Amino acid sequence: MRKSTFIVNKMDCPSEERIIRMKLEDTASIKHMEFNIPERLLTIFHEGEPIEILDKLTPLNFGASLKESVQADAGATFEVVDSAKEANVLKLLLLINGGMFFVEFILGVFAESMGLISDSLDMFADASVYMISLYAVGKTLAMKKKSAKVNGYFQIVLGIGVLVETVRRFIYGSDPEPTYMILISLLALTANIYCLYLLSSHKEKGVHMKASYICSSTDVMANSGVILAGLLVMYTNSSIPDLLIGLAIAGIVVRGALAILKIAK
Repeated sequence: MRKSTFIVNKMDCPSEERIIRMKLEDTASIKHMEFNIPERLLTIFHEGEPIEILDKLTPLNFGASLKESVQADAGATFEVVDSAKEANVLKLLLLINGGMFFVEFILGVFAESMGLISDSLDMFADASVYMISLYAVGKTLAMKKKSAKVNGYFQIVLGIGVLVETVRRFIYGSDPEPTYMILISLLALTANIYCLYLLSSHKEKGVHMKASYICSSTDVMANSGVILAGLLVMYTNSSIPDLLIGLAIAGIVVRGALAILKIAK
């Protein structure tokens, strides 16, 4: 058995971990996987050659590359995952992200903020990954891939819709409310930090949430971007910062949806 370590440059939030797990779960040669999100490292204990695993990781476009592959210790043991506890954590994450999607989307429409609306889709994207993970328990591989495909296409439709609406507002103008942008984004930021804490403390024994982990998270960066955009809207009296952050986050959501579709192949 070999122990191969992969660098995954774009694995910067828990949803990417779930996507990778779903992509590799039907690989019979894999015996165990360990994720180190702060360092963007994936360690896999497996039979056969690491190139076979890398060939599955590459289409996800997460920037995967092989760091090293060595013979595993003969007495290597793996921690047994408590499926019930994992399911409970996923349900809580689904509840938090799903709830914040509705809050951000409704108030984003009310505040005429494309930044908040796009950020709500980012929350929805994370909720979708957790929902797929829960739904997939006990299902056949074909059903898992079908659910991932439906979800991926739905996210792409939403993402493209937001991109089109943002371009329309660039042309015809908009009047976002900066106070709502800042306050709601602070709430979303708090929710995301709590989600990261739940996952980091649950997934890796002895590994705790680090500042670098928080700062590198796409979700936290998106929340911070909307807060900054709100401040710029407030002080410049221009809607451009809101529209720019809306475009950026919508693009991230579409990229994530494309990654989900790749696990369905």
